[in-house]
Amino acid sequence: MEALADNLLSPVVLCFALGIAARLLRSDLSIPEPVYQGLSIYLLLAIGLKGGSALAVASPAEVALPAAMTLLAGVLTPVSAFYIMRRFGRLDATDSAAVAAHYGSVSVVTFLAAGEAVRRAGHAGEDFLPALVAVLEVPGIIVALLFAGSQASGSWKRALHEVATGKSIVLLAGGLLIGMVAGPGRLEGVQPFFTSAFQGALCLFMIELGLATGRRLRDLRHTGARLVVLGCLLPLFHGALGVVMGTLAGLSTGGAAVFGAMVGSASYIAAPAAVRVALPKANPACYLTLALGVTFPFNLAIGVPLFLKLASLLQNS
Repeated sequence: MEALADNLLSPVVLCFALGIAARLLRSDLSIPEPVYQGLSIYLLLAIGLKGGSALAVASPAEVALPAAMTLLAGVLTPVSAFYIMRRFGRLDATDSAAVAAHYGSVSVVTFLAAGEAVRRAGHAGEDFLPALVAVLEVPGIIVALLFAGSQASGSWKRALHEVATGKSIVLLAGGLLIGMVAGPGRLEGVQPFFTSAFQGALCLFMIELGLATGRRLRDLRHTGARLVVLGCLLPLFHGALGVVMGTLAGLSTGGAAVFGAMVGSASYIAAPAAVRVALPKANPACYLTLALGVTFPFNLAIGVPLFLKLASLLQNS
């Protein structure tokens, strides 16, 4: 309970709650689109640079098993999400595949929030974890689209292009490459900019996500209670699986908890772009509302502390 309370009272979560409250109160609060885009570019590039800098000094043996587990998670999560949505969510193949694409990918902001929660709890995750975010971004989307099969009336080529060239992948992968090539020494000149302002930028970004989530909350009445419950259970199932896999891969307590949060998250940036192109008949009120309106706030408030507790139990067993 202490970890849960600490997480709920963190500035990141409180800024998210402020955004939701402002939307529900019909406030005129808004983050201008250019500012929002600038914040997202800043955060994604900062993550990539940090991960690339860590990879520059990490041994291949240290990263190999976690990377392999990440790829495995990128296959298992969309498969389980698809069948759970078909069997228990009672969705058709198209909507199930669309939901699976979101739950097979990763939410970068959930990763950031988990990292902050782990840090406040006195744990430290591995510095190369941002590289695993980039690895987890794409495979789940591809696997989920394979399940759609003949139901995919859109363009696969365009969908994959949307994923591969989307800003999240370009900035994460580009930042990783720059960080690896430059190394920690050459990044010292820009490090203050990408570290000192990071927490403040994340808080502003969370206000905008709160506003977006507040807009999506109105769509919950269209999804039904069954899907809302699954939107809470899926991240718990996937997150617990991720914590176990992270522990088996040799990650620390903090690293396994963050890895669990990554695996238990749902994308609302890369996946929607691909689904919109490949599965134009899929219902956004279903997949986007679940990802942003249910799973994201659930992980932010409840999921992350539970993953940290599970990681601690596994490390001490």
